[in-house]
Formats: sequence, C-alpha cells, structure tokens
Amino acid sequence: MNKNLKKIFDHYHKKTITDTSLTPSAVLLPLFHKEGQLHILFTQRSDLVFHHKGQICFPGGSYKYGDATLLQTALRETEEEIGLKTEDVEILGELDDTSTTTSGYAISPFIALIPHPYQFKINHQEITQIFSIPLPKLIDDTISKYGHTDYGEQCQTSYYYHYGKLIIWGATARILSQFLELLKPESGATS
Repeated sequence: MNKNLKKIFDHYHKKTITDTSLTPSAVLLPLFHKEGQLHILFTQRSDLVFHHKGQICFPGGSYKYGDATLLQTALRETEEEIGLKTEDVEILGELDDTSTTTSGYAISPFIALIPHPYQFKINHQEITQIFSIPLPKLIDDTISKYGHTDYGEQCQTSYYYHYGKLIIWGATARILSQFLELLKPESGATS
C-alpha cells in the first residue's frame, strides 16, 4: 500500500488556493499500519481554542512567520499539538488546498506515514483526544454522506462521515473525501 500511495502522489498535481484574504495553514493527514490495516489518525479540538472548538480535525494549524514552507507549518503544529516529531514523519504527498467557510483559512494538506505504536504527547490546551479509524471503514459508503450548502452565490458540496458517535465534517471531511477518491483506481491519479 505504501508504494501505491507514493505512486499516486508522485503523479498528482495539487490545486493551490491563491486568495490572499485567507490565512495560510497546513495539516498532516497521518497514516499508520496497525493489525494489518492502514489507519488514519484524527484529533479532536479542545473547547479552549479560538476556532473550530470541539471539531474533529487533522493535526496542524496556521502559518507563522519563520516557517519556511507550509510543510514546515504542518510539522511544527503537529509536534506542538500531539508531540509527533518531524524526524518520525515520512511525507508521501499533498492534496488540494481547501478553505474553511467561516473562519477564513486556506489549508494545505500533506499526506504522512507515521510509526505505530507511538508515544504521543497531547497538548490539552489545543486537543482533547487522538483517535484513529481503519481505512476500510472510511471507504465504506454507509458511513459517508454528502449534500450541498450555499454560501452566498457559491454552492459547495458538504461531506460528512459518521463513525460511532463521531462526526467528521467541514474542511476535514473535504480533505478526507479527496484522499479517499484518489485511492480509487478509476480516479486516474496514477496515470
């Protein structure tokens, strides 16, 4: 699976958001092997953060002066939030930028392979929990839903993933949806 993922992202050319009114930010979509399956790691934001309180998300955050690249932003923020060290991360590729609809962020997602098990150190000011979902569960169409939401004159597809009592929605669900679409052979991502 790692070789297939690398092949997909070796051939994929991401779409970049250039809207300067949006705050640049970056996240990692961390993958790891557990019990013969690939899992995706998620975090849940605390109620102490300014934006996206309590939401399910990928680790990451806002670009800060001093970050050389958005990848460095994703790695720095991930280490601050969950204690995942940069040297323990293998970057496989990038997904399309996506924007948040209410908080004004342009998010650059990076696909990463991380070791398992790992001794995470949660920053409870920002994150309440870390959890993972096996990739086959996320590919299962029974947990995903989508609809359309109007934002002024713009209509956007909204994705939702229900896993137990958890709901993944918003920018995180859009990032996840694109990742899952690229894994499908018919996506053409490897051509």
